[in-house]
Amino acid sequence: MRKYEVMYIIRPDIEQEAVQAAVEKFQGIIQNGGEITKHDVMGKRRLAYEINKLRDGVYVLVNFTATPDVVNELERIMKISDEVIRYLITKDVA
Repeated sequence: MRKYEVMYIIRPDIEQEAVQAAVEKFQGIIQNGGEITKHDVMGKRRLAYEINKLRDGVYVLVNFTATPDVVNELERIMKISDEVIRYLITKDVA
């Protein structure tokens, strides 16, 4: 298993319960074959540039260890998810 880091930005115009549900959904995908080492909901912040006419977003940072299959499934779900504006999954070398 490898170490990974994912940062994703959730739409700011959805309710807090929907944000929490999305976070739990992604945690469930990771925990289905991996282990979360750090999870941080950084809250609503201003984006560096406008994305789909949105200026703010809810930032979430997760460090985890998993197999590449789990990462592929997480990426597939984030691509089709309406709540996620942007995401980035990287291998953690530290």
